[in-house]
Amino acid sequence: MFKKAKFLKGQKILRLATIDKAGRPHLVPVWYSYSGAKFHIGTNTKTKKAKNIQKNNKVCFCVDDGVWSPIRGVMGNGKARLILQESTVKKIAKKILLRYFKNLNGKSAKELLDNTDCIIEITPSKITTWEY
Repeated sequence: MFKKAKFLKGQKILRLATIDKAGRPHLVPVWYSYSGAKFHIGTNTKTKKAKNIQKNNKVCFCVDDGVWSPIRGVMGNGKARLILQESTVKKIAKKILLRYFKNLNGKSAKELLDNTDCIIEITPSKITTWEY
């Protein structure tokens, strides 16, 4: 039996699609965390994905394991918002980064944390799973 929450907590890359001002999709791979109800993605307000969400909060996403036997995945759509409160941003950003780094003492982790000034929070309205 496919366990969505366990799968999402075990995967590392979420593909996030936003809509730009011309109505075109913008698709990017991102690091994320999943709480069981919402996705969180650390970024900077200067990124295209953050700017797109400020203008149009509709998003879609996909997480898959990319291998056969079995191939599993989760995709969905929903609404996104930007969290801008600095203390909340840093708290969530640290949680996300600790999924990818053993600690936050290294140069790369510090640079990513310092550059994160907002969190994209996705509230899914529809989620579909598959396993073949």
